[in-house]
Amino acid sequence: MQSTVIAPSILSANFAKLGEEVDNVLKAGADWVHFDVMDNHYVPNLTIGPMVCEALRKHGVTAPIDVHLMVEPVDRIVPDFAKAGAALISFHPEASAHVHRTVQLIKASGCQAGLVLNPATPVEVLDYVLEELDLVLLMSVNPGFGGQSFIPSALAKLRRVREMIDRSGKAIRLEIDGGVKADNIAEIAAAGADTFVAGSAIFNAPDYADVIAKMKSAVSNVR
Repeated sequence: MQSTVIAPSILSANFAKLGEEVDNVLKAGADWVHFDVMDNHYVPNLTIGPMVCEALRKHGVTAPIDVHLMVEPVDRIVPDFAKAGAALISFHPEASAHVHRTVQLIKASGCQAGLVLNPATPVEVLDYVLEELDLVLLMSVNPGFGGQSFIPSALAKLRRVREMIDRSGKAIRLEIDGGVKADNIAEIAAAGADTFVAGSAIFNAPDYADVIAKMKSAVSNVR
C-alpha cells in the first residue's frame, strides 16, 4: 500500500486569510491541499474556482493541490484548473457524459485523474475505467457541505474498492472524504484508504500539528 497522505480540505479554512491557513496546515504536517469546487448545480453550494487555486500557487504553495470537482458539466473547467496549478483533478461520473473521455482530458491537461463515488454510487462504475485512474475518491458523506458525520457503509465500500485496486496491480490511491477524524481514521485505514481528506477536524482544532500527528500515528498503527 502507498504512503499515508493527509489532505486538509480548505472548505473549512478561514477564507479571509487562506494563504496563511494553507501555509500553516502544511507546516503542521499536511501532505496535500484538498480543494473542494462546488457549483450550486451538481451540489447545493457554491465555493471556489481556478482563480483561487492560481492565487495559492502565486502565494508560494508548492504542495500537491488535490482538486475535487463537484460541478456539472465537468469538461469545460478541467483545463482551467490544470492551468491554475492543480496536481490532481477528480470528478463525479454523474457529472460527465463520457467518463473515459473526461479522464483522458484531465491527463492530457497534465494532471493526475481521479473518479469520485458518492455514498449511493455503485463501485461497478470503476469496472471499465479503473486502470486509467491515479486515484479513487470515496465520499463518506453526501457532497455539498463540510462538517457532516461519517456514513458507516463507506467502510464496506472501501474494502471492495481496495480489492479492485490490488487486483489491478496499479499504484492507484484510495482517498476518503467526509467525517474523517482522529478517532475514526484507524478504522478507515484498516478498510483500505491511504489518502484522507479532513476539513473541520483539522481547521476547527486549536493545534493543526497535534491533530495531523494523531491521525498519522493512528494510521501507522494499523499498517
